[in-house]
Amino acid sequence: MADTQQVDQKAERKVARLAKQIGTFAKAHGGAEGQVAHIGERGARIVLVGEDGGWGDLVAPSTEIAQQAVEKAGITVHESFDGEFAAKVRTGPYEWKRMAGIQIGG
Repeated sequence: MADTQQVDQKAERKVARLAKQIGTFAKAHGGAEGQVAHIGERGARIVLVGEDGGWGDLVAPSTEIAQQAVEKAGITVHESFDGEFAAKVRTGPYEWKRMAGIQIGG
């Protein structure tokens, strides 16, 4: 029984840590929306898009923990990274250079 409580406390701490990071991102970008995607054994990716078009991501150890974190942070969560949501992302020179480099073999 003690092992279960320890695992639950660890998960709760991870949820709280992720929610705090999401909140910090949202505050820095005038608000935020997100999407949770399962990435296999590694867990789940939380993609964040700020109101100013800034973006980032976090990795959670499970989809359940990711879902709890975005709920705790109070952000809008999208089912998919569809065109309307993706259009809110603003990329800068670094991203364009990286994308061009990938296209020309760099």
